[in-house]
Amino acid sequence: MLRKDQSAPLHTPAAAGRDRPAPPPDHRIDPVVLGTALTLCLAFVVWGVIDADSLAASAEGLLDRVLHSTGWLYGLVASALVVFALFLAFSRYGRIRLGEDGERPEFGTVAWTAMLFASGMGIGLVFWGVAEPLSHLAEPPLGAAAPNSPQASRLAMEYSVFHWGLHPWSLYALVGLALAYGMFRRGRPNLLSSIVLPGRPSSSAPSRAVDAFVVFLTTFGAATSLGLGALQINSGLASTFGVPENTAVAIAVITGLMVLFVLSAVTGLHRGIKHISTVNAALAGLLVAFVFVAGPSVPVLQTLVETVGGYAAHIVPMASRTGVYGGEEWLTEWTVFYWAWWMSWAPFVGAFIARISRGRTIREFVVGVLVVPTALSLAWFAVMGGTGIHMQLSGEAPLAEALASSGEEGALFALFDHLPLAGLTSVAVMVLIALFFVSSADSASVVLAMMCQRGALHPHRPLVVLWGAVIALTAAVLLLAGGLSAIQTASLVIALPFLALLVAACTGLYRELRGEFSPDPSPPRGAR
Repeated sequence: MLRKDQSAPLHTPAAAGRDRPAPPPDHRIDPVVLGTALTLCLAFVVWGVIDADSLAASAEGLLDRVLHSTGWLYGLVASALVVFALFLAFSRYGRIRLGEDGERPEFGTVAWTAMLFASGMGIGLVFWGVAEPLSHLAEPPLGAAAPNSPQASRLAMEYSVFHWGLHPWSLYALVGLALAYGMFRRGRPNLLSSIVLPGRPSSSAPSRAVDAFVVFLTTFGAATSLGLGALQINSGLASTFGVPENTAVAIAVITGLMVLFVLSAVTGLHRGIKHISTVNAALAGLLVAFVFVAGPSVPVLQTLVETVGGYAAHIVPMASRTGVYGGEEWLTEWTVFYWAWWMSWAPFVGAFIARISRGRTIREFVVGVLVVPTALSLAWFAVMGGTGIHMQLSGEAPLAEALASSGEEGALFALFDHLPLAGLTSVAVMVLIALFFVSSADSASVVLAMMCQRGALHPHRPLVVLWGAVIALTAAVLLLAGGLSAIQTASLVIALPFLALLVAACTGLYRELRGEFSPDPSPPRGAR
């Protein structure tokens, strides 16, 4: 570690490339990446419309083989990335700034945290905050407890936080960190190919193949989430206003959300996405506070304390279980499925987090992306999931029956039906869901446009609108065809190659960070 009176041999793009100035960036639309990605998306949509059963059978069969044969690898890589991210944060590399030395962050801490949380998994917590703990209560993890027992309650909370805590955020953090370092420190475009193939131009065939693959993967991840959100809003409308639960209503919801997130996306990061993410955070905080005050406050506090301790004590055993001694089916359906799902989202969330993180040090970045969202997820599950478990076990509300009859999308509204001001809070939940999806989908639209425009930080608005419409159209068509779950499964299978890309990106990032402290650091690739 360098002493304060020593100057670190850190270079900046401007300083290191003074003798060889970087050429002006090429931010034209890449017709190859755009055309290839659109063609792949269209092919899968057509398959889902023509023969949804065939798509579902093919995807599920392949996913079953992939998860059972490589599930241990997903867990191993995910855990290794947590360790690697924390190492970077608290080693000497943590002082390196994502930008020029002395540069200040582009966004304030509150707005930055709100945006990364909303784009990463805010909507997922709304969807699963009550449903997942109740599911684990009825079917305890690994069969390690009797259903609906105190032991099952403890395991339900610990595994829910485990699935939404440090492991998924480490995936997002390292993809985002590698992109932000290459973009703001080394002068490379905000493209996944730039960190996997740093020596190749973005116009090369391998680089275009990587970028087109990432655009394709991101589109279906966003479309699936949009479809699930529409189903949950439809469930809320049905329970609050008696609106029918059917595909037509869900598609109408998708159309309305599309208009909102396209309008938000074209206004830019500093206005649309930033303000909506801040409103999201405030409304989510108000709802959590309401449930805490109106619900069983003392049991919730006890749940919070026990979950924190249990998560800290059991994170290593939970992360290292492969099911070889039993419970493989449960692990495949939940834990391994989650790891694959987070990896399918990592390119999009990582690219967006990179875009909003200029000027932060690596330590600030990693702590902000790992610790803060994990703490917020823990609080959300403790309040929402803890309240749901308490109501179920005490007999105050038959939430397990609601989960079985209405599905995961109806569990949250069933909880609010047994609290004061049910009508008002249900409307607030629907607004929160809509806003979370707007912020998530417009982030996806911006990232997809960036990837098709050679990593431009401010992509053309028509391109943003195009990808917003493609996401919404994909969700609507698959919902009509009944292929939403099939395409979700397919996207998880397609995400498997990203595992290798992620390892390659982390290896390249570490090699370049070591070069920052070498006696004769090479100039940034972007300055050559």
